Amino acid sequence: MLKTGIIGTIIVALCCFTPVLVILFGTIGLSALIGWLDYAEPDLHKLTFLQRSRGLGFSIEDCRVLLSLYEDKDRASGDVKKLAKTHVTRIDQKISELQSLRSTLGHLIASCHGDARADCPILNDLAGEHLS
Repeated sequence: MLKTGIIGTIIVALCCFTPVLVILFGTIGLSALIGWLDYAEPDLHKLTFLQRSRGLGFSIEDCRVLLSLYEDKDRASGDVKKLAKTHVTRIDQKISELQSLRSTLGHLIASCHGDARADCPILNDLAGEHLS
């Protein structure tokens, strides 16, 4: 068992886990990171599992499902693969959106003289006055 007081807990929370992870821990039955804690080795393993899952960008709900599948020894690996493939599809969509944003901003930057003039195509576009 790992015994840690409030100072140790705060250090663990600040150094290892994001606020979202701390909230996730509480929602899946792990003690909130407040006060005195007794973490058994399996709990620490779950914390690491969740941290890695969030690090790969899985949503909190996906993390719950993944942890449930991890703990289910009768699981089908196909269920895990399907969840991971769906996540990759979402990542690809985000990448596409970011590439589009980058292209638009690149066009606006190229259109801006960046000198002492008040006229600014970037601000004009943000105000809805699109470039011709």
